[in-house]
Amino acid sequence: MPIDTFDALVLEQRDGATHSAIQSLPAAALPEGDVLVSVAYSDLNYKDGLAITGRGKVVRNFPMVPGIDFAGTVVESRSPAYKPGDPVVLTGWGVGERHWGGHAQLARVKADWLVPLPAGLTFKQAMGIGTAGFTAMLCVIALEERGSRPGEREVLVTGAAGGVGSVAVAILAKLGYQVVASTGKLDAHDYLKSIGASKVIDRLAPPGKPLESERWGGAVDSVGGATLAALLPSMAYNSSVAAVGNAGGGELHTTVFPFILRGVGLLGVESVAVPPERRRGAWARLAHDLPAEALDRMIQVAPLKDVPALSQEICEGRIRGRVVVDVNA
Repeated sequence: MPIDTFDALVLEQRDGATHSAIQSLPAAALPEGDVLVSVAYSDLNYKDGLAITGRGKVVRNFPMVPGIDFAGTVVESRSPAYKPGDPVVLTGWGVGERHWGGHAQLARVKADWLVPLPAGLTFKQAMGIGTAGFTAMLCVIALEERGSRPGEREVLVTGAAGGVGSVAVAILAKLGYQVVASTGKLDAHDYLKSIGASKVIDRLAPPGKPLESERWGGAVDSVGGATLAALLPSMAYNSSVAAVGNAGGGELHTTVFPFILRGVGLLGVESVAVPPERRRGAWARLAHDLPAEALDRMIQVAPLKDVPALSQEICEGRIRGRVVVDVNA
């Protein structure tokens, strides 16, 4: 049966400010695309928070339906890659920024942007992973590709209580690494240990010297700024940092010494335009290497109506783990 209308969180700009409200829209209002998806769940990422609150220049064209991720079932398809009834996942590709996104009951997108839901994952679990978890997996893969393996030295995850950090902790622990989680949230210590951290420390202090004693055999940095600058001097010889965040600032004040004297690799990781085959490989790894029990501990489920308030919280660093959005609640 054709779907005539759907509910969506819609962003509009008035007098220079971003306003959000749930609206009932005709299906004909959806943008162009060759696959129509009935959305089961979306999620809330830091970038979504910036878009919905208007704190970042994430959305340039209004009206916009935010939500950079979604999971659901194909309803209609003009692509041979998908047929009605197929379960699919989408992360990235500018959805929720330049193309209407997942904070809605329906989405129409390009087939190339979709990934089949990996066997063993539910829609809810897929959105518990979302862009944050997908990015964390890309960070782990980047470290592996430069030679990182479980060993004597600890690996550090910064911003560990957030979405990227939480998934990175759980994956690295599953793979056999000794994971040290860095967070400024005192109430997150038990949570981080429950998902795999062997040790939890406070935020890193500024380094006293350009090079400190070698400690970290690898790192996933989801903060950037002063935090990234603080961890570089303590990286071990020929180790690497997968850098993915800028919540702590976009500038990096450091020296070249970790790079030219210890061969430290600084690996930039992005998740928006990852090629389809690499994207599918990362999702397959997530289905295998992210323990379901750890993922369950990270997730809180919220209805679509709560997303604007939660967006304020995620921008202020008050969200732990992952927010899954039930767009049909």
